[in-house]
Amino acid sequence: MAAPTPAGAGSGPTARHRLRTWMLQGVADMGKHQRAVPETGHHGQRWWRVMCLTGVDYFSTLGYQPGIAALAAGLLSPVATLVLVLVTLAGALPVYRRVATESPHGQGSIAMLERLLSFWKGKLFVLTLLGFAATDFLITITLSAADAATHLVENPHVHSALQGRQMVVTLILVALLGAVFLKGFLEAIGVAVVLVGTYLVLNAVVAAVGIWHVVTTGHVVTDWTRALTVQHGSIPAMIAVALIVFPKLALGLSGFETGVAVMPHIEGDPEDTEKRPTGRIRGAKKLLTTAAVIMSVFLIITSFVTTLLIPAAAFRPGGPANGRALAYLAHAYLGSVFGTVYDVSTIAILWFAGASAMAGLLNLMPQYLPRYGMAPHWARAVRPMVLVFTAVAFLVTWIFDANVDAQGSAYATGVLVLISSAAIAVTIAARRAEQRGWAIGFAVIAVVFLYTTVTNVIERPDGVKIGACFIAGIILLSFGSRLARAFELRVSEVILDDTAARFVRDIAQRRIRFIANEPDRRDYAEYRDKAQQIRADNDIPPEDDLVFVEVTIKDPSEFESELHVRGYVMHDRYRVLCLESAAVSNALAALLLHVRDTTRQRPHIYFEWTEGNPFAQFLRFFLFGQGEVAPVTREVLREAEPDRSRRPRVHVG
Repeated sequence: MAAPTPAGAGSGPTARHRLRTWMLQGVADMGKHQRAVPETGHHGQRWWRVMCLTGVDYFSTLGYQPGIAALAAGLLSPVATLVLVLVTLAGALPVYRRVATESPHGQGSIAMLERLLSFWKGKLFVLTLLGFAATDFLITITLSAADAATHLVENPHVHSALQGRQMVVTLILVALLGAVFLKGFLEAIGVAVVLVGTYLVLNAVVAAVGIWHVVTTGHVVTDWTRALTVQHGSIPAMIAVALIVFPKLALGLSGFETGVAVMPHIEGDPEDTEKRPTGRIRGAKKLLTTAAVIMSVFLIITSFVTTLLIPAAAFRPGGPANGRALAYLAHAYLGSVFGTVYDVSTIAILWFAGASAMAGLLNLMPQYLPRYGMAPHWARAVRPMVLVFTAVAFLVTWIFDANVDAQGSAYATGVLVLISSAAIAVTIAARRAEQRGWAIGFAVIAVVFLYTTVTNVIERPDGVKIGACFIAGIILLSFGSRLARAFELRVSEVILDDTAARFVRDIAQRRIRFIANEPDRRDYAEYRDKAQQIRADNDIPPEDDLVFVEVTIKDPSEFESELHVRGYVMHDRYRVLCLESAAVSNALAALLLHVRDTTRQRPHIYFEWTEGNPFAQFLRFFLFGQGEVAPVTREVLREAEPDRSRRPRVHVG
């Protein structure tokens, strides 16, 4: 009689398997929309609906931007905000309209700059930009959650219960955001439309009431202008000070990179293709322009009314208007009920601004790191990456103590670096297109943003320090992943031309023997001497056929690609298979496995030992795709084919 099985004993492995399957299911939801795009036509959303998706990030800055402007510029807040609006409409907007044209598939300016540099310097440059992008998006999540928590804690109905618990509330909001993405995030646009529409209407009401109080209280304007004159003396002096403090208001430029990232969601014309998505580009330009105009109008009005109607002391850290200037006015002039409704709307859109940033991360990172071999396979799936980003957001929230003002410098640095890189990218694109006027204009804009970035870094170095930490983390993790995946095949498909396929069919009738040859002069003597050496070292009979295999390194910094094999007859006698790849050993292993699978025979490949220090040879393989080829080829084959009886044979003499 069999022993009874303990309850649940058989469920452990099944439960673990189900959890693993659930965790690794699918890729980023934004990516699903992109893959659903047919070769002709594009099924997406109207541009104004997609604008709301990026708007939860862009428009939500109204929750804290007036307070930041007041702290940075004081009474000059409206003037400094006007400078911000001019830079937005005359600088950032034209730049990103050009980015939308040049990179219509959501990769943004990083993809434009990636094409300018090759080899490892290009990869390192992209990883650096990804570090600043991670800074931008992750700080968006934590800063928005912290500001949402501030609005909740400062609400008079719950202030006594939640006072001193802002850290806990912020962490809960970040966790809820992660839970949304663990469940799935496909229909965010519908939610974003409701949140943005409600939030803009409530802000319009607060702005209108604020203007009414400014107009009906005549002394407010005169008191403000008199104080400005006393502090700064003249209009030129005011403008000069506004230009100096402008970099501190850079958070108001947030949202443009996200606007480009959501481009794949925009509905195109019926005749659109993925190579020429004209309708999608046109919709994206409408999205960027409309969002910038709406935001500019609100920024000017709200900075004016908050500066004139809120005491300066209320903006300071710990003050009732710190990080929530418009909510302060809503409670003061429209009552507790309306103020609470405004708080709820603000909390919702600030929290969902983190959703927009999380979607940007899930869309951006998988487009680069896995392709570089600098992320594990599970990085292509949504849920593991959501857990990683949520954990990092927890850490950032704890480091900054859930303080909105403390995170502003890191956020501004990320935003400004990305906008500066976009300005440089479109300048180069215009110059290459021989558009002299646009090139000069974009160059001027690039200089403005570079000045703003440098000034921001000098005045608030914490931002670049945080960005450097993200960059260092990404580079270390990326190279660690690349090292761990070094012995993968790294070949997506093996494609033989007619000559190469004929060579393989011919030698498959006998024993398949390949000679790995590092091409040098490629003259008759090279192939003759190599064949004689291999036959002597391995006792190969003269009647057995030998086919040379030569690998040319194309770009050793690439990781995975198709392997194209071309066949040649050299000197009317020697058959040669020529391959181009990022790594010699991986390409040879992929070819051997392909030949085995197509001919159902185990091929043999013959090497000579490489002279040199083994560690130095491994570094050559890791960085340049060469090195000690024979043992690495054998290791790649061992990982790809665990069954020794089916594994191609490697011989070294």
